[in-house]
Amino acid sequence: MLSEAVARAARERSEQERERQRPVTAAEPIGVLDTGFRTALSRLDRAGLLARVSRTVDFDLEAAAMMKHHDAGAALLFESVKDHDIPVVGNVFATPESSEAAMGLDRDRLRAALARGIRTDIEPAAASDPPAQQNVWRSGEIDLGAQLPVLKHAPGDGGRFVTAGVLIVRDPLTGVRNASFHRLQLIGGDEVAVKIDHGRHLGRALDHAVEMGQDLPVAVCIGTDVALIYAASTMGALMPESRDELCAAGGCRGAPLPVAPGVSQDVDVPADTEIVLEGVIRAGESVTEGPFGEFVGYASPAGPAPTMHVTAVTARDEPVYHAINGAGRETIVLRKHVLEVAALEAVRPVTPIVSDVCMPPGGLHRFHLVMALSKRSERDNGMGRNAALAAFGALKDLNMIVLVDDDIDLHDPDDVAYALATRFDAASDLVVLPGMRGHEYVRTSQAGVGTKAILDASVPFESRADFERISFAAPSGDELDAAYSGTTVLSWLGEHP
Repeated sequence: MLSEAVARAARERSEQERERQRPVTAAEPIGVLDTGFRTALSRLDRAGLLARVSRTVDFDLEAAAMMKHHDAGAALLFESVKDHDIPVVGNVFATPESSEAAMGLDRDRLRAALARGIRTDIEPAAASDPPAQQNVWRSGEIDLGAQLPVLKHAPGDGGRFVTAGVLIVRDPLTGVRNASFHRLQLIGGDEVAVKIDHGRHLGRALDHAVEMGQDLPVAVCIGTDVALIYAASTMGALMPESRDELCAAGGCRGAPLPVAPGVSQDVDVPADTEIVLEGVIRAGESVTEGPFGEFVGYASPAGPAPTMHVTAVTARDEPVYHAINGAGRETIVLRKHVLEVAALEAVRPVTPIVSDVCMPPGGLHRFHLVMALSKRSERDNGMGRNAALAAFGALKDLNMIVLVDDDIDLHDPDDVAYALATRFDAASDLVVLPGMRGHEYVRTSQAGVGTKAILDASVPFESRADFERISFAAPSGDELDAAYSGTTVLSWLGEHP
């Protein structure tokens, strides 16, 4: 069944990919969206993008290996996990097609929903009888390794890691809620180590708690509302420390996100979440965490990390555990759409000639950006470079931006390479920007500080005629179509010397 679903997804992929190449146009009004996690899984199932694995799979390396092997195809639902009663789902957002299907939207409408979330805040609403709290285990009843099918992902990992948890806290100094992704390593029955990367808002909230001499209440939401997953994935200037991701999720949904108070901590929990870990990150307490196979394809080293003490575990009836491979496609594709939208939202107000952007897979949908320009006059010459600088400022992880004209299909890596091959000269079109902040996982940087580059493969407005691409007349009749049906091409060529 798994191979059939993967094959079906592969067959559909080429047609979907052709559809994705169309120019982005204004989407119709999208209204209120159902962004529940179970709704997303049902949509994937109906679209033929959810493969069920019925045999028992080991949480120790095997499940993650299967996810990695099939992460260009359907999402995988492991219905039977060794020593556990809870199924595991992975690769939910591992392809652009799955990301769109999970929301029930095409690319344009998904982008419109994400842009609405970036622009609009809608406060959460209180939910009664939240499904997320249908089952409750409190202190003294908690053994995370035994209760949850937490995976060990790669052979070099330091242990078992929760990888799809959205951590929700309220900054004790500012009062602003924050929701963000952070990995958690199991270190005891009711304790986990929390990895907090440089500059993250969770880290600042924890710093404020430490300064105030108090622990930081937290809820870890596994398998939560998809709008919140996207809000928690948004980074940079479009999601500043003052923004509340739960409100942004409401903006994306077009309706308030239903939440309930935690059962053991003063923290808001999305009502439809599959599994929630409540607890406190302890001020001034740390433990060795890692190593772990990261999205850049290398292992991050072991190092000190804050400790979270779990005070309650809650779950829906028959919950599903969501797992994301650190060094898999889901980690990077999850941010593709939302970071492309963030880039457009950052550059279009200052440089309206930007017609579209693409974060290609080769740049891990995070480090490289291709930007298409629609120049209208000579006054637009150079504006693409201005836009690139705005994008670098809004999204610090970017380290290379390629500028192309709008006759280039920026979603086709070969067409972008063609623009670089025929329209780019390193002496005049390469802009090198040393000493800029990026991501600390980029190993060529110095603790995250390195060099960024703009590759300007666009042509001056007045030179467009010199770079007009060759076009051919459309063929007439049906004989050409017939020529491509199997061996018919041989007879057709024989009849037309």
